[in-house]
Amino acid sequence: MSTYLLVHGAWHSGQCWERVVPLLTAAGHRVVAPTLTGYGDTAHLLGPEVGLDTHVDDIVRLITEEDLTDVVLVGHSYAGLVISSAANQVPERIGQLVYLDAMVPEDGESAVDVMPFTQAMIDQALASESGWRIPPLVGMEPSADLFGVTDPADVAWLRSMLSDQSVRCLQQPVRLDNPAVNAIPRTHIHCVANVPEGITRRPVPAIQPNGTPAQVWELETGHDCMITMPAELTELLLKLG
Repeated sequence: MSTYLLVHGAWHSGQCWERVVPLLTAAGHRVVAPTLTGYGDTAHLLGPEVGLDTHVDDIVRLITEEDLTDVVLVGHSYAGLVISSAANQVPERIGQLVYLDAMVPEDGESAVDVMPFTQAMIDQALASESGWRIPPLVGMEPSADLFGVTDPADVAWLRSMLSDQSVRCLQQPVRLDNPAVNAIPRTHIHCVANVPEGITRRPVPAIQPNGTPAQVWELETGHDCMITMPAELTELLLKLG
């Protein structure tokens, strides 16, 4: 039995994994899908002080308090930053890092370094009435879908769980200065359908930090694959458990 720790991306909540959790559980694995501070049912805790470091602390605290080991740590989108810094703090507890259509940072980088288009979100937030709030999809071109979700019922469900994000999440840097984190195997899962214009993904280096060949898988769906292709995503994740 493996432990899968599924970390949602910006604006979402742990609820977005609702279709994946039972599939992994049915295969005999332990699954944890928390909601990060300031999102979903913790949206009332959102404030300008909430940032990347807050979310890293959420995950590290969960791992240590639950005494989780050999964790398959999955980060979707913005959470690629979260899982990187979390693994840097507790590398001995992480068995795999999975970047699910995610930002993949280097040490000292922020979201803007990884995906420069997020600077527009920061600028709009700083100029807004609040001075720090980033509503879902602000600064991005409107389209017929929502994070790659097109089914009307799914779109309505997804909208019900979305909430604002603090600008600090995109400003704080990742820490990857623990040499032990380099030994953790990495897997990259890319959602390759309906990629919004202006979104560019860094090429994955052919060799992982641990010296082994890169492992990159693709799903023919939009960004929120846990909603649109839960079975296919689970099949990939089970290869790691």
